[in-house]
Amino acid sequence: MGILRKLAIAVLVFAVVLGAGLFYLSRGNTAELSVDAVAGTDPTLEEPEAESFPTVQIAKPVGWADGEAPEAAEGLSVNRFAEGLDHPRVIYALPNGDVLVTLTRAPAPEGDGDGGIMATIRGWVAGYLFSEAGAAGASANEIVLLRDADGDGVAEVQQVILSDGLDSPSGMSWFDGTLFVANHNAVLAFDYELGSDAVTGDARKLMDLPAGGGHWMRNMEIHPDGDRLYVAVGSVSNIGESGMAVEEGRAMIWEYNLTTDRQRQFAAGLRNPNGLDFSPWSGELWTTVNERDMLGSDLVPDYLTNVPVGAQYGWPWVYYKNNIDRRVEAPMPSYLLEYTRHPEYALGPHVAALGFVFTAEGHRMGDDMASGAFIARHGSWNRKPPSGYDVVYVEFDERGNPQGTPVPVLTGFLNDDGTTKGRPTWAEWAGDGSLLVSDDTAGIIWRTLASQSAPGAAIVQVTGEPLRAQGELVDPRATFEEDYLRRGAPQ
Repeated sequence: MGILRKLAIAVLVFAVVLGAGLFYLSRGNTAELSVDAVAGTDPTLEEPEAESFPTVQIAKPVGWADGEAPEAAEGLSVNRFAEGLDHPRVIYALPNGDVLVTLTRAPAPEGDGDGGIMATIRGWVAGYLFSEAGAAGASANEIVLLRDADGDGVAEVQQVILSDGLDSPSGMSWFDGTLFVANHNAVLAFDYELGSDAVTGDARKLMDLPAGGGHWMRNMEIHPDGDRLYVAVGSVSNIGESGMAVEEGRAMIWEYNLTTDRQRQFAAGLRNPNGLDFSPWSGELWTTVNERDMLGSDLVPDYLTNVPVGAQYGWPWVYYKNNIDRRVEAPMPSYLLEYTRHPEYALGPHVAALGFVFTAEGHRMGDDMASGAFIARHGSWNRKPPSGYDVVYVEFDERGNPQGTPVPVLTGFLNDDGTTKGRPTWAEWAGDGSLLVSDDTAGIIWRTLASQSAPGAAIVQVTGEPLRAQGELVDPRATFEEDYLRRGAPQ
């Protein structure tokens, strides 16, 4: 046998083996648990199965046909509040009933491509995923005003009120004549009076933000007192594989004080925080968080949790309080396990939880959904079978603690053939008490409510007596013994 023939056979065998290996790796990891089993206050956390290649199962968007709509939970109706929008993401309702929505996509990549072969591969993979998921293309960089002046549940006014100065905008807030907007790289302020059909003034930059990155959305919530802004900034990477230097200022929530014009890091260790809202029970800030990938289809669940000042949730070294991610190469900070917090509520693995709102006074979602949170689960790209692609409700008890498993509110986005009609992205209350949900790949804002329900009452805030300051050092055993003797020993 000639040397060339032997070489050809060797190359062929190598190609077959390589192809078989790639085929096997491309099959990915199939979930063994249901989404609900990895949800709630006590989710099942399986042993991690680290993946060299991510499981990929993208639901390609095909859109909604005329007359089609999501399936609403029993007692709810759903209709198109607005449509024909170019990738709508964040919805923000103004006090006068007008609704703003950001039309946005990821910023254009920066740099000259000198990050090496792995950076090039990651960029190619990210571009492919964005394209398949319907998120590719240039960002419209617009804020559109939607107005339902006649109260029929459809916005007959659909008008661009701001585009100048916008660069992949996401979060919005308004207070006392000022509209705040979070670009991917900065927080801006604009003069804007309610009812105006345009923002005409120049932008004022309040603070810089870490630009772009793998998680580019910068979502925002203003404190009910109107004096502080909270801005969520996601990480560049999955688990710090690009080095922790590029994660400076990321994977955290920032607080900007409008009175002092100063910012501080409010909470950290949050891989990709998204939706923000204040608990009506406690007044505390809560957020949705997208957790890490490539540990299998059953790990790690995204979550909904409170965010007290100084909170640390462990990314990238730890997930769910005490589960160490052995893949992380960066040295773990000292005592991280001691002060890492446990998330309050799991939302399921890879569901991509984004916008959420707590029940608000005047809601019209019926008595069965009168005390909790409504969450848009954008949908997975790396789970078999897919997860998310819905809007769910999480019940809270009278003291403001989540309970049970997620209850479907809007479903029917995912088709049986693996395609999707749309992807729910954000949730917000309309002035009439209905729930608005943006569907970015379909370009639609959905409106749902229990049409026969009366406006719901406000949730009663939990109050209590604060602990009294101790004025002197006292041996706690002596205090116990004194109280024990005073009350008398049990008979």
